[in-house]
Amino acid sequence: MSSGLNHLWKRGAEFLGSEYAIMGGAMTWVSEANLVSGISNAGGFGVLACGSMPPALLEKEIRATAAKTANPFGVNLIIMHSELGSLIDTCIDNKVSHIVLAGGLPKSVTISRIKNAGIKVICFAPSYPIGKKLVKAGADALVIEGMEAGGHIGPVSTSVLAQEILPEMTREMPEIPVFVAGGIGRGEAMVSYLEMGASGCQLGTRFVCANESIAHPSFKRAFLKASARDAVPSVQIDPEFPVIPVRALANRASTEFILLQRKTIEDYRAGKLDKQAAQLQIEHFWAGALRRAVVEGDIENGSLMAGQSVGMVTKEQSVKEIIEELVFQAEDYLRARKTAGAGNLKIAEKIGG
Repeated sequence: MSSGLNHLWKRGAEFLGSEYAIMGGAMTWVSEANLVSGISNAGGFGVLACGSMPPALLEKEIRATAAKTANPFGVNLIIMHSELGSLIDTCIDNKVSHIVLAGGLPKSVTISRIKNAGIKVICFAPSYPIGKKLVKAGADALVIEGMEAGGHIGPVSTSVLAQEILPEMTREMPEIPVFVAGGIGRGEAMVSYLEMGASGCQLGTRFVCANESIAHPSFKRAFLKASARDAVPSVQIDPEFPVIPVRALANRASTEFILLQRKTIEDYRAGKLDKQAAQLQIEHFWAGALRRAVVEGDIENGSLMAGQSVGMVTKEQSVKEIIEELVFQAEDYLRARKTAGAGNLKIAEKIGG
């Protein structure tokens, strides 16, 4: 690895304990022992997606991952999980090195409990003020994720979040590693964020079609055929009935969800449903949909959560090949720029001479 790239993500790599400051995004049903250990074994930092797992299943997954890699990996916990406390205990008991808290803003008592066990805490920051608040509460590192990401998304793009947050963090809290996520599929993009002050990057969609990924072959084929424009946010018909935005590949279920919203809202307006029942009917549409797609391969009636970088997923590769490709692209970009800079300097010297 070039000294330039090594210097750019040195802080992130040291924080993660990995060769490269490339985190695997936690994807429910996809980021399990095989893929996570594969990422860590290839020099990245794999992250298990706990999702709705009960503590016993999470423990089984942690142990399965640890059996496949001697390198560090993390666990992503959803703070709204009804058994969050027990899940944290499971991570502590199994000596997990890093916990990523997702799905909202964690309480300071939760962060303190994890840190007191000697585990590093990573939190998602949707803005600089919130990131500052999370660091004050004890967060060891932050992830800023833009709307180009797959799955549940916010309203702001990765590039704008990076401009809002990275300069402030670099100036005010340079010791805190910040990882950028959302729509990243090439090494050149990683370099751009590293040079803005990021300590590393997080990628999810890029790893879905890895050989080590257990995603159903039909799910992978859908990714390989897709372009960036196919990964769209879920549509909300009426602001009175909010829909949590989720980015996924458009399919039959996407269309049926729109039709269901219209019919449900019509029934509510006609007095056939009360508001709570109507909202629940809309929310329950996607129940189990991700598993149907990822595990069962039902790509028309399931949820094909994918980031806009899906267009850069063009073939099945090993995780090692994917990471090596990203690193090569980053290094090649730095080399080309250095060469171009040296050439421009010679031209300037000739003109000046």
